[in-house]
Amino acid sequence: MSTRSRAFLLSATAAVAALTLSACGNGGTSGGGGNTNFVTGNNGIDTAAQGKRSAAPDLSGKTLDGKNLDIADYKGKVVVVNVWGSWCGPCREEAQYFSKVSKAYEGKGVQFVGINTRDTSTTPALAFEREHGIGYPSLYDPTGKLMLRFKKGTLNPQLIPSTLVIDKDGKVAARALEALDDTALLKMLKPVLAEK
Repeated sequence: MSTRSRAFLLSATAAVAALTLSACGNGGTSGGGGNTNFVTGNNGIDTAAQGKRSAAPDLSGKTLDGKNLDIADYKGKVVVVNVWGSWCGPCREEAQYFSKVSKAYEGKGVQFVGINTRDTSTTPALAFEREHGIGYPSLYDPTGKLMLRFKKGTLNPQLIPSTLVIDKDGKVAARALEALDDTALLKMLKPVLAEK
């Protein structure tokens, strides 16, 4: 292989690696500007005070299995929204915790909903859900349009996985722009669930 070919191959490999890293992160602190009233916690979880929360946008569409889903139908429940992709390593790490906590809180006023993003078909996403025991529905959002509906600064489309907790009134109460374990997920969920 010539020096020129080797240089091209290295450049191409570096470009692919950079794109892969920018599309799936294991941590982050920025939602991309905007006044979201989030207070940044030292545990990677940002919260908004009860009177200062923004309404969640319209999050409706087809699920991975082709059913219609509208998150507004869950008003009165706390909704945990997890943005994920089957291609994302940190998403695979956190999936076991989301499966565990969603099953533990089934029937207790909590609804888990996924937003599957950047999977070019539902096949790998459905396989991911089966492999990790995910029993709650996921909206299929291959181009990331649902993420862009949130108020500016709420989510960063480059930081996958991301998790939001929406309170009983349909407002965004907490977010994490990184992979979570069960302990961190419960730190987000329990205070919102306890609200009157």
